[in-house]
Amino acid sequence: MAFEQWGPLAGLIGTWESGYEGMDVSFHNDKGKLGETPYREKTTFKAFGPVDNGAQQLFGLDYRTAAWREGEENPFHTEVGYWMWDAAEQQVMRCFMIPRASTLIAGATVAPDASTFRLESVLGSNTYGILSNNFLDRVAKCVRYDVTITITDDTFSYEETSVIEHQKTPDIIMHTDRNTLKLVSREA
Repeated sequence: MAFEQWGPLAGLIGTWESGYEGMDVSFHNDKGKLGETPYREKTTFKAFGPVDNGAQQLFGLDYRTAAWREGEENPFHTEVGYWMWDAAEQQVMRCFMIPRASTLIAGATVAPDASTFRLESVLGSNTYGILSNNFLDRVAKCVRYDVTITITDDTFSYEETSVIEHQKTPDIIMHTDRNTLKLVSREA
């Protein structure tokens, strides 16, 4: 099956894994400060489409990801969502939800043959925005998100930042995650 219709997302199709090279830098509530957590990760991208939305035609990837701390059986982070490609508008979009009842849509204009691109999301935007549950909106509000993706034939790397206004500190928290995953299977 040819995947040209998925534009810059075509290289993500498949299953990807990493060892404990991932690094999560976030606020640790139990310590009351920022801390680093190495992690391993598994992400699967399954192609679907076209999705006809009136005059708009999208090609997408259904994805699931999970990350584990060393020595733990259950993942400390999971997310489910979609990556979408709109060739006519040259838009890449990433829509996902994490099980803290927080969701976002990030997006940007991206060339069809790009192997590196950056997506953004901002609280309050009508297009590429962020939503949280009542508790998170009060206590640890995400106000901005960006992610830079780099895809090669056998690696998928990302560096992402969630800008958090946290009730426990007057400082803005830059919650960052970065990892490089290796291709395990191209099956879609």
